[in-house]
Amino acid sequence: MTDAAVTARSTPVGVKLGDGFATKIAFALDPDVSFWERSVTPLGFEGGDPVDTSTMFNTTWRTKASRSLKESTDISGSAGYDPRVYDQIVTMINQDDQITIHFPDSSTIAFWGFLKTFTPAELVEGTFPEASFTIVALNVDSAGLETGPNYISPTGTD
Repeated sequence: MTDAAVTARSTPVGVKLGDGFATKIAFALDPDVSFWERSVTPLGFEGGDPVDTSTMFNTTWRTKASRSLKESTDISGSAGYDPRVYDQIVTMINQDDQITIHFPDSSTIAFWGFLKTFTPAELVEGTFPEASFTIVALNVDSAGLETGPNYISPTGTD
């Protein structure tokens, strides 16, 4: 039996974001869509559930293996909106698009995806009208080729 080796934590490289303001999303189909981002949850990554590799020859531990493929998580957020956004949203829903998230440090992450949902909240006197939205990252381009998100650093070198 081989025990796992201990790895020391190193100091991270780069500069952490100090504030989430201002994170914005641009759609190639409609870069000036009539909503104003208030919160944005950028895409993340997931490996999926482990593969159970246990057999009748295991004696103590259930064994697992990591999956081979990765996936991008959904992007979500909330936004103020102009009611004229309804015509824009109907045109954009379920349309494959090039989408860019602009981070506060001027870096970006661009990917192929689509606007899945745009759901206005209840309108109440004395509150700011908002809508929630969900964007799905496709990991495939318009030609059907597998392609992941493209991160570009503030200096354009990554």
